[in-house]
Amino acid sequence: MALYGEAERGEGMSRFQGKRHSVVVLVMCLSLVACAGGPEPMLRANAKLQLQGREAAKLDVADCQKKAEAAGLKPGTSNRSGNVAAGATLGLIAGAAVGATSGLVGGVPGVTIGAAVGGALGAIIGSVGGAYRPLDPDPPYGDAVVRCLFDKGYDVTGWQ
Repeated sequence: MALYGEAERGEGMSRFQGKRHSVVVLVMCLSLVACAGGPEPMLRANAKLQLQGREAAKLDVADCQKKAEAAGLKPGTSNRSGNVAAGATLGLIAGAAVGATSGLVGGVPGVTIGAAVGGALGAIIGSVGGAYRPLDPDPPYGDAVVRCLFDKGYDVTGWQ
């Protein structure tokens, strides 16, 4: 037979553990997104792509990327973590400003709580937005891959 206070502590712990679990899942998802591969060329559907198919086109893309790397060119894929950090910083600042402004009604405690909550939400939203920002390869590497694919008969519309 549990006392009233003991039941509340048990329920509070399970709620805390659930929140901790959510934070762990969020961090894992963001780290997977941040470590995703580099930019890939997007191919326009033309006669070559329709004739060869997507799988053969992927092999040709990989071949062109290997040729560019063999020539000493680097894809420049280190920007994703920078995009995440920049998004988180801008989101933190904007969220804190909006939260502090909306907390003015509650006085100093309202401003403090509003800034903290707004900053945290802004940092999370900014991180996700920065992680999904498209990557562009280094220009010499991108030019070499596009030229190779063009020589093989493909049309490149951009990078993803």
